[in-house]
Amino acid sequence: MIDLIKKAILTGVGIAALTKDKVEDLAKELIDKGKISEQEGEKLVQEMLNRAEESRESLKSQTESLVKSTIAKMHLVQIEDFEQLKAEVEQLRAEIAALPKVDKKAKQ
Repeated sequence: MIDLIKKAILTGVGIAALTKDKVEDLAKELIDKGKISEQEGEKLVQEMLNRAEESRESLKSQTESLVKSTIAKMHLVQIEDFEQLKAEVEQLRAEIAALPKVDKKAKQ
């Protein structure tokens, strides 16, 4: 019976969207109706919260991967690369400024 209830919850509510309050309310309702015992209710709450967290982490990982892939396809510069190039340009400017000045008229 408890497995059927778990499947119904997971199917009816997006597992990643489950909050502790929602799960506790649902478990309390099932306990009040006599569908499950208090011990089963506590176990159900903990298991659903664990699954919800795993689902959120998986969704987060998949989203990050998709975003990185999309950015790579768009050929956008990453901030780290931009900052490195900016530092190199500043260093080269400083080196150029430190070079002795050449008198163009004296060369001719």
